[in-house]
Amino acid sequence: MNYQECIHYLEEEVGFGSVPGLERIEFLCEKLGNPEEKLSVIHIAGTNGKGSAVAMLSSILKEAGYRVGTYTSPHLERYNERFMINGEEISDADFTKEINLIRKLCEKLEAEGKAVPTLFEILTGAAFHYFSEQKVDILILEVGLGGKYDATNIVSSPLLSLIMSISIDHTDFLGDTIEKIAAEKAGIIKKNCPVVLYSQEEIVYNIIKDVADQLDAPLYCLNDAEINVASQTLEGTVFSVKNKSIFLENFKVSLLGSYQIDNCLAVLEACRVLRKRGISLSEEAIRKGLKNARWAGRMEICSRNPLVILDGAHNADGIAQLAKSLSIYFKGEKVTLILGVLGDKEYHKMAEYILPYANSVILTEPHSERKLDVFSLARSISNYNGMIYTEKKIEDAYEKALSITPADGIVLCCGSLYMIGAIRTYITNRSI
Repeated sequence: MNYQECIHYLEEEVGFGSVPGLERIEFLCEKLGNPEEKLSVIHIAGTNGKGSAVAMLSSILKEAGYRVGTYTSPHLERYNERFMINGEEISDADFTKEINLIRKLCEKLEAEGKAVPTLFEILTGAAFHYFSEQKVDILILEVGLGGKYDATNIVSSPLLSLIMSISIDHTDFLGDTIEKIAAEKAGIIKKNCPVVLYSQEEIVYNIIKDVADQLDAPLYCLNDAEINVASQTLEGTVFSVKNKSIFLENFKVSLLGSYQIDNCLAVLEACRVLRKRGISLSEEAIRKGLKNARWAGRMEICSRNPLVILDGAHNADGIAQLAKSLSIYFKGEKVTLILGVLGDKEYHKMAEYILPYANSVILTEPHSERKLDVFSLARSISNYNGMIYTEKKIEDAYEKALSITPADGIVLCCGSLYMIGAIRTYITNRSI
């Protein structure tokens, strides 16, 4: 198969969908020679903040001189984004090579009467093999869905487990309460392996702590730090942090969003624990890494005049955090909002959080079978007082936004990562 045939195989022959359980990925990795056991892994779970943590940690470790692999999901524009080494995507040739290998192994599994891996499991097996072959020093591994039964969770002894912000999402797979979801995320904790926890509400903290205690896994949580913010602008956030174990003054985080301060605190604690595990991380590497970290599609400025911001907030908690950031960066200003959501999200809450910041809203439809159609979305926000436009095609929604937004105005796109990826591609092609 060539590259395009690999994509066709993944999307059309294997198809989308998630099936809980580790049996299929275990069979596949056994066929591959268990490459996951040859890797030094930082395993990251959470509802929100996983991607930012990956971006910060990988940038810090790169600055420290390590060869760092990152495996993330979903992608915005191309599958290659999921496999990176020191910020560089896997080549089409290497991606093609990996998928061809995995397909042959899947055919062998099927011939043996064993369950065939899902699309995500195929990509995860390919990632383990690729990064092992490339001999990365450290692999930062982002959970796809949940934790306990996610394909990434066959790693038996990670350097570190990092659990970011936990909130309600994917209730059809993970459960409909914060307690059930927290228990799923806690599934990545391994015996005697350290865990760093993002500062959480008490009920979540207690669930994580109970699991960590049962597995004799040291638990770290930076929740007693003194924070002083010097500035928070579209150029980044400058702040200082101090507690009994960390003291850093006036360092810059380039990733935008008020929530990045809390994400950064979890990352700083992770760095402290990694040092305990023998990973050399100087203060200079940490400072440079945080300053140079980038994460596409998350409070990303993609164009100016008007200012166009893409944000992958796609659940109620993510949208609430985005709204808080808007109140800081654009206090008193109104934006043109492009909103497209999936039907299985808490879209009523999402709209409630973000619409007060919009002067007008353009509703569109993400490229997904799970999309909420524009008419249903329009009915759900019928109490909104501003102008509402409906454009089913994402490209038309973007052009409409440009036509009604002055050069000194703001266009904000959010609600679905599928939509963000499509708009990002359109903006890139539009400027060529």
